[in-house]
Amino acid sequence: MTTRTLRAVRTPLTRFPVRLRLTLAFCLAMAVVLSALGAFLYTRMGTELTRAVDLDLRARASATVGSLAQRERAPLDAGRGLVDPDESFGQILSPQGDVVETTPAVAAAPMLPPGTARTVTEPVFLSRHVVGIDDPARLLALPVRLPGTAARPAVLVVGAPLGDRTEALDRLLILLLVGGPLALVASSWAGWLLAGAALRPVERIRREAAAISEAEPERRLTVPPTGDELARLARTLNAMLARLQEALEREHRFVDTAGHELRTPLALLRAQLELATARPRDRAELEAAVRSAAAETDRLVGLAEDLLVLARTRQGRLPLRRELVSLPRLLTDAAEAFRARATAEGAAISVEPSSTPEADLDPVRLRQVLHNLLDNALRHSGPCGPGRITLSAEQAEGVVRVCVHDQGEGFPPAVLAGPPPNPSPDARAGGLGLSIVATIAEAHGGRVSFANHPSGGACVTVSLCDSSRLTGTEQGEKEGLPAGPASPAPGYKR
Repeated sequence: MTTRTLRAVRTPLTRFPVRLRLTLAFCLAMAVVLSALGAFLYTRMGTELTRAVDLDLRARASATVGSLAQRERAPLDAGRGLVDPDESFGQILSPQGDVVETTPAVAAAPMLPPGTARTVTEPVFLSRHVVGIDDPARLLALPVRLPGTAARPAVLVVGAPLGDRTEALDRLLILLLVGGPLALVASSWAGWLLAGAALRPVERIRREAAAISEAEPERRLTVPPTGDELARLARTLNAMLARLQEALEREHRFVDTAGHELRTPLALLRAQLELATARPRDRAELEAAVRSAAAETDRLVGLAEDLLVLARTRQGRLPLRRELVSLPRLLTDAAEAFRARATAEGAAISVEPSSTPEADLDPVRLRQVLHNLLDNALRHSGPCGPGRITLSAEQAEGVVRVCVHDQGEGFPPAVLAGPPPNPSPDARAGGLGLSIVATIAEAHGGRVSFANHPSGGACVTVSLCDSSRLTGTEQGEKEGLPAGPASPAPGYKR
């Protein structure tokens, strides 16, 4: 049978309900069991009936051999008291197959052909048709010696018809053919009921799962107290529902945050464009409006890049392209990129000397981390302005720690105690920027921590795993990824 034929056979079966499939499987198994049991009973009963006939023939042959020396009565009549005379017959044959003595029922012909009679050297049982007997007969042939001075050798053959055995087996076969299907039907009905009872908890779980909707995502399935497969199924489904609820809430928070982040620059960009076209303006005013619109456009581009980062995550993990990067250069480049903005807002950006010249990190993602942290520091300034913003980096035991310290308003106590997974957009530790920072840190096998500096202001520390100082196994354990370089996401650009 080809693979296509097997697939065609399996496909219709899978379309049946589970209860029907279980019942059919149970019915097939019971049919096999009942057939095997019937065959065993039939064979066993035939063997026992044949053994009973053989025992009777041995008794008659023993009685006949014992009476051969008593010539006052016919030796073949010695066993009449043991069985019904109509059900017993026998002959004494010469080695050449001639009949020496016989009972009337089989007097018409020898019970054994001459060739068989010559080969009898020990007791042997035979089943064959005998002339004068309607039913097949069971025969016992054994060598004997006739009484007299010459003690001639001969063959004693005693037999019994097998009609009663055949009738008993036929009655048993009829009972099996009638009772077997009835037993199969009864067992199949019991299997149908049993399958329904076994699947009833599954149907209850299905109805509960169908009743869970987006309006009540916190609802969970009832776990049966049995501790069996159904309980494990319910717990697994509850865990899946918890993950789906978390993903749904994360999606809602992401949409709310993205909408809040995009609304402000879009509104400012539209206001600048409407203001520039409201009345005729000179070249200087138009240039100022265009520069303002370009700044808001840059902010929109940055937000779009942040959204792409979140979109590229795979099961919560962002693919990386690691290489040896110069930390002092990255810190300096990030500071230079924000220096003009910082000067305009009355802030100063400084870079502390780094003791770690190189580290094996993703430079594009690390640049995003620095830009988002600097943007967060500049946007959340204190009453007297943001003051000084300090960038620093250090390495210890295979972990690179990048710190951004500002002199702004600092973090509220709720954030320091443990920030929520996705704070509100207007929180000091919220928005898409720090969500991106947390995602990139987790992809590097690290994390983000928030603190308030003793001298004032906020301090954000990003810990990143430096794979250049770890073995492949340690790197996989740190990052939760197989050893070796990670594959970049589709559309990855530097």
